[in-house]
Amino acid sequence: MNQPDAFTLTDEQRQSFVANGHVLLRSVAGEEDIERSRRVIRLVSQKLNTETRKIEDRDTYGQAFLQTTNLWTHDETVRDFVFSKRYADIAASLLGVEKVRLYHDQALFKEAGGGQTPWHQDQYYWPLKTDRTITMWMPLIDIDDSMGMLTFASGSHRSGPIGSQAISDESQETYDKYVRNNKLGLSHAASMKAGDATFHLGWTIHCAGKNSSDRLREIMTIIYFEDGARVALPQNDNQAADLNAWLGGVSPGEFADGPLNPILN
Repeated sequence: MNQPDAFTLTDEQRQSFVANGHVLLRSVAGEEDIERSRRVIRLVSQKLNTETRKIEDRDTYGQAFLQTTNLWTHDETVRDFVFSKRYADIAASLLGVEKVRLYHDQALFKEAGGGQTPWHQDQYYWPLKTDRTITMWMPLIDIDDSMGMLTFASGSHRSGPIGSQAISDESQETYDKYVRNNKLGLSHAASMKAGDATFHLGWTIHCAGKNSSDRLREIMTIIYFEDGARVALPQNDNQAADLNAWLGGVSPGEFADGPLNPILN
């Protein structure tokens, strides 16, 4: 990618991330780069997508988005996007670590008429012995709140795992009750430009609304974790599946440095 100079985080942005567990950053990717990457990411995602059912015939998870993963292994242009040092440097700086590794990428395309993404914590899925994990969520097109913007429960990362549930109607109920009972503030952007990005910690509770527009909401995400983290013993079936899919079957207790987890900065 022909990227602009390194992104400079302000003290206010760092402090906001530490306090809230999430931050919105504008113009993380340049317009030319995001347009070139978008075309290829969309093509690769369409190629990898196996969902053929109508939206109304799917469960809540299936209605939330069309999900394709590790797109970087299928195309050099996508690889350049996912391996961006600019993005990885932001992730490392927000985490307060020197180096970060790739966990995996995923395209999350919410169809027109697509359902809500229930409240959840990403790290429920990840067998990693660290809380230094972070996700970049970047629109590939301009989006507004009608298309399913992320909503964060600010400060929820400080409680660690809550509920231990996969994305589902049950997780929506459990986390919604937790957010209300603990009077956590909610935060979401009214709109984001292509190339803007949010970054959030693995334990930050978040959700996304329905896509009530007539357009496909095109989002690319990249998940990072601190270099030097070790693999944890899986605590659920989803973590066991992730261990094999993203961490190369590395044994619990060993360093999480499989062939799909390169250092990116």
